[in-house]
Amino acid sequence: MPDLFDTDTPTETTAPRPLADRLRPQSLAQVIGQSHILGDEGPLGVMLASGSLSSLILWGPPGVGKTTIARLLAHETDLYFEQISAIFTGVPDLRKVFDAAKLRRQNGRGTLLFVDEIHRFNKAQQDSFLPHMEDGTIVLVGATTENPSFELNAAIMSRAQVLVLERLTIEELEKLALRAETEMGRTLNLTDQARRALVEMADGDGRTLLNLIEQVLAWKTGAPLDVDALTKRLMRRAAKYDKSGEEHYNLISALHKSVRGSDPDAALYWYSRMLEGGEDPRYLARRLLRMAVEDIALADPQAQSICLHAWETYERLGSPEGELALAQAVIYLALAPKTNAGYVAYKAARNAARQSGSEPPPKHILNAPTSMMKDQGYGAGYAYDHDAEDGFSGQNYFPDTMQRPTFYKPVDRGFERDLKKRTEYFAGLRAKRNASQN
Repeated sequence: MPDLFDTDTPTETTAPRPLADRLRPQSLAQVIGQSHILGDEGPLGVMLASGSLSSLILWGPPGVGKTTIARLLAHETDLYFEQISAIFTGVPDLRKVFDAAKLRRQNGRGTLLFVDEIHRFNKAQQDSFLPHMEDGTIVLVGATTENPSFELNAAIMSRAQVLVLERLTIEELEKLALRAETEMGRTLNLTDQARRALVEMADGDGRTLLNLIEQVLAWKTGAPLDVDALTKRLMRRAAKYDKSGEEHYNLISALHKSVRGSDPDAALYWYSRMLEGGEDPRYLARRLLRMAVEDIALADPQAQSICLHAWETYERLGSPEGELALAQAVIYLALAPKTNAGYVAYKAARNAARQSGSEPPPKHILNAPTSMMKDQGYGAGYAYDHDAEDGFSGQNYFPDTMQRPTFYKPVDRGFERDLKKRTEYFAGLRAKRNASQN
C-alpha cells in the first residue's frame, strides 16, 4: 500500500514546506484537541476499536483538523483516500470519482471519500452520493463549517454521523506552539504576555497559529518583543462571523438572551462582537426594538421609545457615533424590568380567535345605523360606560357563546405592577356588577 504521508519525492524535498504541512500529524494520537471524539470512549475511538467506520460529517470552524482527521482515518482503516472540494467539483468529476471507487472495490479495497466544503453541493449533487454510500462503494467523510442541519439533505444526514469539532483552546494552541518550536529548533522571541497575545490572535485556529509562528520566527529581532511591538507587526485575525450564516444567528441569540437576562455587560459584549464582525447596525436596531416589544413591553413602555430614538440617532449620525446610541439602548434594555405577559396574552388571544371561528360579537355592542338592525336587537341594552358608576359598566364584550377568558396576566414588576392593580380593580368591579344583575 502506498504511504499516504510519504513526501520524499525529488521535487518536494527541495521545495520549502510550510510549517503547518511539516507538523501534520502522522497518527490520530498526535492530533491536538478534539479528544471528545478521538478518545477511547469518543465516537471515532469506538469506531476504530471495533474496525467499523461509518460515513461522517465533520462540522467545525476552520483550522481544527477536519482534513487531517479524515486522512488519518483512511490511513488507519486501510481505505484509499480520495479528496475533492465541493467548490471545484462538478457532476462529471463526481462520476469519475464514483467509477474509480467502484473499480477499487472490485479489486478488494474500499475508498474514503473526503468532501471539503460539502455544504456547497446542491441537493442533486448531494443525492448522487446516496447509492454509493448505501452499497459500500464509499465511506463519505464530509467537512463543513456550516450547520449541517441547515445545509445538508436529510437523506445525507440520516446516513452519516455528525461529529462536532471544537475550536482549539488556549492550552491546546500552546501545545501546538511548543511543537512548532521543537520542529524549528528555536523558541519565539516574545515576552510571556506577547506569546499569550499571539496565541489569542489565532482565535482557536491551529493553522492560523502556525502561520503566525512562521512569520514571527522569520523576524530578525534583538530583545524579546512585547505586546505592542507584536501587534504592530501582525494584524489581528478577523473574528469568525458570517452575516448570513449560523454564526449570525448564534450571536444575535446571545445578545437577545443577555438582554432578557438583565446582564448589560454580556449584552454589550455580544453587541460589540456583531459590530466587529461587520453586522449592519440597522439590523441590530431592529432587533433591539423587537426585544423591547417582546421582553420588556409594558413593564417599561419607555423602552420602545428609547430604541426608536437610538435607531433614529444612528440614521442621523451614522457610524461610529450612532453605534453609541444603540449601545446605550442595549444597556437600557438589559436593566429594564422584564415581562412577557403581553406576548403570552397576544398568543393566547390569537389561539382563541382561531378556535372560535366566526362567532359574532354580542348584539348589545353592535351599532344599529338602520331601522332593520334596530329591529334585530343591534345595540339594545348597551350601557354607555361614561354614564356608569366609576365609568365602568362591566358588560360582556365577548361572543355570547364564549366563556370569558383571561389572556393578560401582568407581572408584579416595573410599570406592569400598576397595570396589574388596574386589571384587579376592574375584575373586582366586573364581579360586583355581575352579582348585582343576577
